[in-house]
Amino acid sequence: MPSFTRIIWVLAWVSLLTDMASEMLYPVIPLYLQQIGFTVAGIGWMEGTVQFLAGVSKGYFGKQSDELGKRLPFIQWGYTLSALSKPLMGWLTHPLWILGVRGVDRLGKGMRTAPRDAWLAQEAGPHKATVFGFHRSMDTWGAAIGPLLALIYLLYRPGDYATLFLLAFAPGLLSVGLLLTLREKTVAPKPSVRTGFFGYLHNWEEAPASFKKMVPALLLFALFNHSDIFLLLMARQAIGNSSIQVLGTTIPADAWVIGAYILYNAVYALTAYPIGRVAERIGTRIMIVGGFIFFAGVYAGFGMGPNTHTQVLLFCLYGLYAAATEGMIKAWISEQVPMEKTGTAIGFYTSLESVSIWLASGIAGMLWTFGNPSLPFYLSAAVALGVALYLYLLGKLKTQ
Repeated sequence: MPSFTRIIWVLAWVSLLTDMASEMLYPVIPLYLQQIGFTVAGIGWMEGTVQFLAGVSKGYFGKQSDELGKRLPFIQWGYTLSALSKPLMGWLTHPLWILGVRGVDRLGKGMRTAPRDAWLAQEAGPHKATVFGFHRSMDTWGAAIGPLLALIYLLYRPGDYATLFLLAFAPGLLSVGLLLTLREKTVAPKPSVRTGFFGYLHNWEEAPASFKKMVPALLLFALFNHSDIFLLLMARQAIGNSSIQVLGTTIPADAWVIGAYILYNAVYALTAYPIGRVAERIGTRIMIVGGFIFFAGVYAGFGMGPNTHTQVLLFCLYGLYAAATEGMIKAWISEQVPMEKTGTAIGFYTSLESVSIWLASGIAGMLWTFGNPSLPFYLSAAVALGVALYLYLLGKLKTQ
């Protein structure tokens, strides 16, 4: 079992606190936006747009951190922007202001993601899958605790979303304070002739063959992997306006949806670290294949408009999918490239991934509004199975 450095521990706790703040709000954001007049199509395009902003900035800041030989400043500023954006959501209700605040939050994510993951890869040494699995586990414990706190608050103060946005500021501020305790050893800057905001896209020219074979398939999957907000909306729609009876207790439909999202994050948090350990033995690619198969089953299930009991199973399986893919994809990328190029490589992938999710979320919102809510789920399931098969066969071809 690898020993984790102080940097790994601090970054893990920072992610836990930040996700606690973000996920206090995430499951209620679609409900809040509908309350103030957004349509489902509008929610889809807004979420996709802010993900696009985060995406294109991930590549830029990842490349900048590689060239400057620094990770910490990008991480500190990124988490600070996200923390400051939380209370503003409850005060501003005009669509353009909401878009701007969500954009600041996602810009912060774009600024910190690739430098943080590159620093984790550097600290991990040969145990990248385990360290990324551990980090995702801690990150996701925050994602489970946050909605739980939101659920408890809304049970006592139904519909009081504005105060909830203000409360989410506290853990975000604490995470920024933790980052101020870190120091890093900088390396010599590595200037590049590829300048400009999109200079990181030239990373493709220097990428190894394995990277070029696998990343397009991962991006194809992302193109049909719309925002989790649609899972929450489908779960809510499938329930209708009736309350749910659990062990003699009446649970409002909105509270049930938040509870299901907590369950998903709890399963993700519990399994991410052990899955990372297993991935070191069987290979990160095989683990990713298994995750995509889980994804296909979950999305096909949601397309059928699941009842409350089926939703419990589907959200558990969705937690397994996330644990088997999100951290493992970054671990796999960091295994393919030199350490001094890790920020650029992770930024390259996460940038294009976010652009794909932007398109996916917008398209899913249109299919939902003007077609059938089940269509985006069935389409995503089919693509996930196709990508899983390709990645599995890719490994078979390498061994022949």
